[in-house]
Amino acid sequence: MRLFKKDPLQVIVFQSYGTASHLYVRGRALEDESIDLEGKHPIKLLINAYKRFETDEVINATLLLKLPNGQIFETVTDDEGYFLLDVKVDGLDALANEEGWLSFEVAFKDFTNKRIIQLENRFPGEMLIPCIDQGSATKAVSFGVASDIDDTILHTGLVSTLKWRVIYNTFLKRASKRSPLEGAAEFYHLLHRGKTGEEANPIFYVSHSPWNMYRYLEFFLKKNNFPKGPILLREFGKFLNRKKTQEKPQKQHEILNILKTYPELKLILIGDSGEHDADIYLEIAELHPDRILAIYLRSVKHKKKMLRVKGLYENYKTTPVLLVDSSKQAMEHARENGFVSETLI
Repeated sequence: MRLFKKDPLQVIVFQSYGTASHLYVRGRALEDESIDLEGKHPIKLLINAYKRFETDEVINATLLLKLPNGQIFETVTDDEGYFLLDVKVDGLDALANEEGWLSFEVAFKDFTNKRIIQLENRFPGEMLIPCIDQGSATKAVSFGVASDIDDTILHTGLVSTLKWRVIYNTFLKRASKRSPLEGAAEFYHLLHRGKTGEEANPIFYVSHSPWNMYRYLEFFLKKNNFPKGPILLREFGKFLNRKKTQEKPQKQHEILNILKTYPELKLILIGDSGEHDADIYLEIAELHPDRILAIYLRSVKHKKKMLRVKGLYENYKTTPVLLVDSSKQAMEHARENGFVSETLI
């Protein structure tokens, strides 16, 4: 009889994005720590937070990805349990639904160490293929949205003194009790449906948070009825070393990669005025002035930061920039500029 029972194995497949000929899937193989996203007791919440960051990775494991048409691809997890499948495959759009989502399954291959595997070793995943080509059978796309999460759609408290509110919200507040900013979900649905009300404009959720927070954020977005979209985070090591490197922020890399992946797609950028969104978005807009339709920045309760952001955009006229106190202001601007349907507001 073993003194300590090993946890079952699982694969967390991150919602990703690709094209009709490019299969791009990321995820992570971990031991299942049974994190309860609905846990209520403070001690339980702290334990769950600890489990999110103290992960037991399944390294060097061969995984199989199976498409609906029976095609199978192999990938191997790295020394942190992450995997990336990046291959050219024709005809992927024919396998997607009308919103552009391609569903598939991931499984462990030949795992022979007698470990229990969750979900009968069939882990669901999805990849978004936006319908840029109007001739496709899927819903049309007019533009995309790249949105921050923290203090843009989710009350976080990044501008609070000593970041105490961030710590409280992250470690002592369950996902089901986190508050979305008023009207945010409605605004994003309007953008998703576009001017005709029948579009499937992709929403990309881009955050500086580590991948350890993926399921927490996925749960929050789903529970608060935000449109489904790829959630793009970063590895925990890069999160810890973010101030030691001179590289561009991960959020900036992700948005530039979206623009590169879809050369015909224009974007609306949404963020807040509290941290670095204003600087990142300005640089992206200057690099791609013909690709950025608008920049919406939520105001924060921090006078010095607001003055800095206003000064940053004071003489910038290339792309419409709006500092907003509410989702209603952003909705009205989007309506006036023909981004959303007038009849749905």
